Amino acid sequence: MIKIETKKENGKYVRVKVLGHAMYDDYGKDIVCSACSSIVTTTVNGILSLNKGSLSYMISKKGMDIKVLGEDKVTQVLIQNMINLLKELEKNYKDNVQVM
Repeated sequence: MIKIETKKENGKYVRVKVLGHAMYDDYGKDIVCSACSSIVTTTVNGILSLNKGSLSYMISKKGMDIKVLGEDKVTQVLIQNMINLLKELEKNYKDNVQVM
């Protein structure tokens, strides 16, 4: 299961962790993993294209750890949009995605 953990401070996102594998299908064929990866990667790339200093991230075999450094409205709106998209994915694949 993919687990998405979010952390807020003073009403602003400061960290998002995306961990695990959806286990919907085999590696390389898993549409749920692909959808989650696309949502997160597109958001991170979009934010970095607007402001390189607004977040940092680390990718490992376990998943992705995003530290939100920018408290600006655009960064926060894009992170919230990413969370909303992941929650929509969770609705359709409850056994494979959990947003906490």
